[in-house]
Amino acid sequence: MPNPTTIAPKFNYGGQAVIEGVMMRGSKAMAVGVRNPQGEIVLHTQPLNQKLYGSQMMRIPFVRGLTMLWDALGLGMRSLMYSADVALGTQEAKFSGPVAWGTIAFALVFGLGLFILLPKGVAALVESSVTPIVSALIEGGVRLVIFVAYIGLIGQMSDIKRVFGYHGAEHKTINAYEAGVELTVANVQRFSLAHPRCGTAFLLTVVVLSIFFFAPLNTLGLPLIVSLITRLLLVPVVAMVAYEYIRFSARHLRNPIVRAAIVPNLALQAMTTRQPDDQMIEVAIAAFNKMMESERAGVQETAVS
Repeated sequence: MPNPTTIAPKFNYGGQAVIEGVMMRGSKAMAVGVRNPQGEIVLHTQPLNQKLYGSQMMRIPFVRGLTMLWDALGLGMRSLMYSADVALGTQEAKFSGPVAWGTIAFALVFGLGLFILLPKGVAALVESSVTPIVSALIEGGVRLVIFVAYIGLIGQMSDIKRVFGYHGAEHKTINAYEAGVELTVANVQRFSLAHPRCGTAFLLTVVVLSIFFFAPLNTLGLPLIVSLITRLLLVPVVAMVAYEYIRFSARHLRNPIVRAAIVPNLALQAMTTRQPDDQMIEVAIAAFNKMMESERAGVQETAVS
């Protein structure tokens, strides 16, 4: 099986798994491929905002990370809502709706509470009897355990297993393209499930870096509520640094130190990917090809099946 760490990082395509499908993103366009209840692959493509993606801002370290992540979050949310409409057989797929946006807002608040506030709350229980450094390590350890346990638990759900299968299909397709092989189902299936630019790797990096960023706060003796607020304010900073780390490591995969450093990131992807079946690979290839076609031909928002 080809190893992603042996591939020269010449490309910067990405994507994510959605419900019964895959979203693929290039530098000028994105495309979503979803298999509907009739077994057909429905494709949607739209242009990316070139005032953002083609701006000087995207060349400024750290700033580009926050900007890219914010836009990627919006693309990901809209792609998820679109895929849900198609997968459920909605006649006219839409990218918005109060129920969908309400669910997303709840998920974001829940995530911040679970991964940011809860670990700090647990560490606060023993802060008075340990040093600030030990308290920071306890907080980081709790956050890491919660993160891994959460992925493990949701990975047992049948619907999430299928999403993880499409996640694997996305990785395999991008790995195959970056290796320069023809994108056929047989060729793509030979490639690895892991990819160094994966969102899972980014999230693990955020969790680890948060230990170092939040540790100094423990020495200030801040009230609990102030300490929680400062952590929330630091999350974008941690995300910017994590983005640059992922970007740097993806461009220096031939360096043995870098390869060793990203081993945990690649290993964790085993929990968020599954071996895709051939139909999942077909959807990922169709989405990738549609994205590439749109980038070459000039993008117009379309939906085809």
